[in-house]
Amino acid sequence: MKILFISSMAIVARNPAESRKLFVDVLGLPLERHEGDEYYFSESIGGSKHFGVWPLAQAAEACFGTREWPADRPIPQACIEFEVEDLDSVAAAAEELEAEGYALLHGPRTEPWGQTVARLLTMEGAIVGISYAPWMHQV
Repeated sequence: MKILFISSMAIVARNPAESRKLFVDVLGLPLERHEGDEYYFSESIGGSKHFGVWPLAQAAEACFGTREWPADRPIPQACIEFEVEDLDSVAAAAEELEAEGYALLHGPRTEPWGQTVARLLTMEGAIVGISYAPWMHQV
């Protein structure tokens, strides 16, 4: 597996409005609301390709297809995604992770916004994604 860079970092928030108070109101980060939902993000914070405040319900939907996080899994506090060089590398990385004994939350799939990602949950309760986002590779 060849990781190129950290493509995304997000706080997973049980109460997104309260979490945004810190990141927007106090820290002054230029987070913008994603059209039509409660996800706030920025791609213009120095040192970061993408930073967001990801509502727990949306994380659950992305990982399990339901807006409720399963009671038998640790509730994640954060999500970090690592970018690979191409679409096929996401599938290869997922296979490598499974071969090493890691259970994926879901295998490679393409999200509605065009990113292909496979995710797992660490024992610390962080969502880790192996990702290919085509727009991050445009020169």
